[in-house]
Amino acid sequence: MLSGHPKFKQLRQFAACGALALGLAACASAPGQRPAAAARAAVAAQPLDRLTVATPDAEHDLVAQLMAGEMALTHTDLKTAAAHYGRAMALSDDPRVAERAAGLAIAVHDAVAAQRAIARWQALGATPAQLAQVRAQLALDQGDTAGARRQLELLVGTGDKDAWRQFGRVLLGARDQAQAAQLLEALATPERLPADPQAWLAMSEMGDKLGRPAYALRIADAAVRRFHGPETYAWAAQLKYKAGDHAGAKALLQQALARNPDNAQLRLAYAGLLSQGGDYAAAARLLDRGPQDADTYALRAALAAKANDKAAIARLYQQLQQAPDEVRSGSAYLLGQLAEMLGRRGEALGWYDQVGDDDEHAFDADLRSAVLLFQQGKRADAHALLEQLQTGYLDQPAQLRRAYEADAELYMQEQRYAQAADAYGRALQVMPDDPGLLYGRGLAYAEAGRIDPAVADFRRLLQIRPNDADASNALGYTLADANRDLPEAERLIEVARAAKPDDPAIADSWGWLQYRLGHLDQAAQVLRGAWAARKDADVGVHLGEVLWKLGRREDAERIFDQVRRLDPHNGNLQATLKRLKP
Repeated sequence: MLSGHPKFKQLRQFAACGALALGLAACASAPGQRPAAAARAAVAAQPLDRLTVATPDAEHDLVAQLMAGEMALTHTDLKTAAAHYGRAMALSDDPRVAERAAGLAIAVHDAVAAQRAIARWQALGATPAQLAQVRAQLALDQGDTAGARRQLELLVGTGDKDAWRQFGRVLLGARDQAQAAQLLEALATPERLPADPQAWLAMSEMGDKLGRPAYALRIADAAVRRFHGPETYAWAAQLKYKAGDHAGAKALLQQALARNPDNAQLRLAYAGLLSQGGDYAAAARLLDRGPQDADTYALRAALAAKANDKAAIARLYQQLQQAPDEVRSGSAYLLGQLAEMLGRRGEALGWYDQVGDDDEHAFDADLRSAVLLFQQGKRADAHALLEQLQTGYLDQPAQLRRAYEADAELYMQEQRYAQAADAYGRALQVMPDDPGLLYGRGLAYAEAGRIDPAVADFRRLLQIRPNDADASNALGYTLADANRDLPEAERLIEVARAAKPDDPAIADSWGWLQYRLGHLDQAAQVLRGAWAARKDADVGVHLGEVLWKLGRREDAERIFDQVRRLDPHNGNLQATLKRLKP
């Protein structure tokens, strides 16, 4: 039972209340200041005040042991926590303390302490199901498969309403997955499982997790035959699809839909299966019919986005706005996404603003709002919102990283490269050596002209991902652009070209390297091909400079004019023209 968190929260509250009670008692016994004479008179009048009340030392203080145990758990120090709970168990008549002690003893593989705690728990009234569960855990921890099997048979034989859930917890917590899978197949059979489809589905899912696909599918198929419920059909179809039996999965879901044509879960499952097979149109048609809920709207939106079907997106946006209040209010984030896809930024911001703080999409809504504010020209507001997110999600590393990264990307678009590098640096403090962040900061450093730290980031990235094409290209281009270590740059870009021979960005790097090496004709040929493949402003600037150096200035000016139309504020173009036309 280390997984029984609600019970352990109660214990922590009990410990805290005990400490509070002691504090209040101390406060009640501490009178205000009095003159010395009055104090002596009070003492004389109160003989009981002269009595000394013995207080237990920490070793024998239940509250102290509980609090010390919980403090150790906050530091993930299981061994110390187990020791404190072992002492607390001897001082307490609360069965929850003994239960906690038993679970911690098993977690630290102390069989003697676990047996002692189990005996104490039994004396304090543990149920047969609880005892069988914890003894099965102990047996598994000791590698005693036969002993674990006996206890698990006792557990499911108790008839306890949570027996099969406890059975699953024991096997999921086992150190040896093969041992757990063996016990699952031996005990969780159709003959033993209860008349509860959720138990069958749980055992099938556990079999899938433990690497027993045949067992998982056998139980799922048996559940379909016995219960005919939508969940059983959906899960069995998912397993068939995963096993490569796509036709069987479709047939199963068609059969299920014939029995339950309006069931949203089955329609979602079948549409998901069709979309996995690339039949987006059929999936959309299926979902368009019948009752709608937040999930069907969400999948319909995903399918329309994949197909880039603007008409379907607009139709869906209108329908969802007219949906019942409970559906619409829970779909504010989806409405915001649809509005964005339709180019209605103001409406999107309004919908994102309606996403509640407790909504699972709250962070994403704020992040998208920052991007939209930036696109509307409200750059200071965008950065301010991202700063709020960085403060609000300090305890959630994944979200914090994304907030810093979004801030950095916006700074990159503003060509404020120093601020972008700083934002990437803060993100790297949260996620050290994250490849995407290292790549981003390296680019920011390079654009800011800080070549040495850029090279350091790209070298570190290649240590993490040797021969990565993008990292090789980034480092090779940075060296070539700085006109240093050209043999190394050539080797790196060749690695990237071999991995991605048709990538225009890598072709640009190769062409620019040829320019640095003095191979102007070859540089012009490569860069012209890259420019034809993708009209990227920086590629155009490189091509224009090479043509200028070849004396083909009219051709160069035409390229520069095209770059101006693409990106009127391109800093690379401005710097190049200043250098070529001093």
